[in-house]
Amino acid sequence: MFHYCPPKVLPDLFSETLPSGRFYTLPDGSRLPSVTTVLGVRKKASIQQWRDKVGSVEANKITKKASGRGTGMHTLCEKYLRNEKNIYNGSMPDGKEMFLQIKPFVDRIDNIHFQEQALYSKGIWMAGRVDVIAEFDGVLSVIDFKTSSKTKKREYVLDYFAQCTAYSMMYEELTGVPINQLVIIMGVTNEKPQLFVEKVEDHTDYLLESIRIYKESLNK
Repeated sequence: MFHYCPPKVLPDLFSETLPSGRFYTLPDGSRLPSVTTVLGVRKKASIQQWRDKVGSVEANKITKKASGRGTGMHTLCEKYLRNEKNIYNGSMPDGKEMFLQIKPFVDRIDNIHFQEQALYSKGIWMAGRVDVIAEFDGVLSVIDFKTSSKTKKREYVLDYFAQCTAYSMMYEELTGVPINQLVIIMGVTNEKPQLFVEKVEDHTDYLLESIRIYKESLNK
């Protein structure tokens, strides 16, 4: 049984995907780009190179499969953390397989502050929806669930750490509560799951540089 202890009520935010990316509308009516939109500019060229290499049809096929697998695993994580029963009803085999793979890590979560909560910061000019803010091994953390077709080296997932760093900054701005630990729980196809535990301070510079690159791209 997972315990919930939200520090305060935070508003949900309307979001929409436009040709220029995903944007969230704040309570005052202003809009901010999503974390993934901002970080995506940095790897836009490499993604296009990959699509050109494998071809659009194959790239779309791979992307669709990965998206379905990730959504399935995320849904099971959400249900499990909400203490729901019969969570596997209607689940797809690949999503269930991924969830069962990472479940031992998920079981180290408790005292949940928020799950699938919209966050934003005018300070770093971004918004997004965090997977989970809770204690992991007793330490308050930003927790994100990922899936991958193969094992990833740490240097290949810097965007994941930057994303969680952004959420930690948003959370502190909205609640006044600092979070210093970042946790990435990653299910890997036909491999052992991966766990990354990082510190916010080690990824702040990368995040701020990504914001700078994104803002410069708006002027091109």
